Amino acid sequence: MVGQHATEATWQGGARAVSGAAPGEPWAVIYYRAADGTVPALQFLDGSPGKIDAEFTAVLDAVAAAPPPQFSGGGKWEAMHGAMSGWYEIRLTGPGRDQFRLFCLLENAAPAELARRGLPRPAIAVITGLRKPWRTTFTQRDYERVRDLGDEHR
Repeated sequence: MVGQHATEATWQGGARAVSGAAPGEPWAVIYYRAADGTVPALQFLDGSPGKIDAEFTAVLDAVAAAPPPQFSGGGKWEAMHGAMSGWYEIRLTGPGRDQFRLFCLLENAAPAELARRGLPRPAIAVITGLRKPWRTTFTQRDYERVRDLGDEHR
């Protein structure tokens, strides 16, 4: 549920910031907000089992505390390749071995560019999530939709 996530605020550029991170953490976690006001990643998390939602939050907190390249990922935080190069995903397995993926971009531009975008420090931008049955793959169209949301975020 949205209420289970840290305190939220809106930042310039359609991003939604999570300010519940401990002081001194080098990166923020923000959620992309579409022009229509929806927040695809939070909608995805709201529809996920509570344990999966909590685990996504724990991984995001761990990555924010030791951002790439420091964070090793442990198989849950992975850099994507090919057409999804530049993206990161959090990979979790849920009930019935369903696969849950949360797609993120890194906001780690120069300080002047971050300030122009309304970001006080580097951030992990959480864009959207997808779920699929075990041993299936996402379609190219699924990935295109993710990239389209990322383009809107940028």
